[in-house]
Amino acid sequence: MNTSKRWLRGIPLWQLAWCVGLYLLLGPSWLAAQQKNGFDLQSALIPPEQIMRGGPPRDGIPAIQQPRFERPDGSQPWQPNDLMLTYDSADGSWAFPIGILNWHEIVNLPDPTSPLVITFCPLCGTGIGFDPVVDGQYLTFGVSGLLYNSDLLMYDHQTESLWSQIEGRAVSGPMAGKELQHVPVRHERWQAWQARVDGSGKVLSTDTGYGRDYRKSPYGNYDQSERIYFPVTQTSRKYHPKTWVLGWRHNGESKAWPFPELAEHEGIVQDSIGGKAVTVHYDPETPSAELRDADGSLLPATRAFWFAWYTFHPDTGIFESN
Repeated sequence: MNTSKRWLRGIPLWQLAWCVGLYLLLGPSWLAAQQKNGFDLQSALIPPEQIMRGGPPRDGIPAIQQPRFERPDGSQPWQPNDLMLTYDSADGSWAFPIGILNWHEIVNLPDPTSPLVITFCPLCGTGIGFDPVVDGQYLTFGVSGLLYNSDLLMYDHQTESLWSQIEGRAVSGPMAGKELQHVPVRHERWQAWQARVDGSGKVLSTDTGYGRDYRKSPYGNYDQSERIYFPVTQTSRKYHPKTWVLGWRHNGESKAWPFPELAEHEGIVQDSIGGKAVTVHYDPETPSAELRDADGSLLPATRAFWFAWYTFHPDTGIFESN
């Protein structure tokens, strides 16, 4: 007789019925906890219960896979003070209007010589650029519809691993534990960027293939409100949750430069982090800030809401004006 059958014969019927009932009761919910929006969370490096559905399904917020770019001229709808996420390379400068990123969150640039993925999380205010090549494999990204600590969880199409945008690392799937290399980006006003590149740059076209009102934000006054839509694991009331900060992590140390503190200083702030000398260039008009090393090279720091930086870096150092 089969061993499993002999084992089953030794179990009272009432106990079998109880086990089946327990499975029917808990099995579906357990499976649901291990899968969200079709992503397998069994190997997640973060607690699956802290991965939240943001509302839209997978790809309900459509990433831009084949971006079109235009020369900046009068045909674009942008006003002088509209905010851009900008990226400079040896080949030129690119502007990604926040008005477009609010609706798409990810732009993949499949350049064979210099691939790039631009990411933006409206809930955290974080615009981050990455090199999408990991271990020699070029990855393209989509919007999972899931959040961790109120931040965008993107996924790569090649392995369907989930990636934390602020951390820049995969938190589930075959790529779990792998990291993306950050690339420096700026936050600039449309008019200021045009003046800096003197008409030689390119701007992401509103001809995205989707019908969106890119002049209107779907988030209203979210960036002024104290409200955070989704739970986070760490909070601090030292600043208003939506206070802008510039944050960077280096050599195991993280630090935040809050804009209200930088506003107390004129010009450049000299500082250090993880044993590295840095300078902070604050622009109150945007508002934005840039972090540079001793040679003046732009470092891949992150402009973020205070709550977002703190929840991912609760041990952060803080630059204070006094």
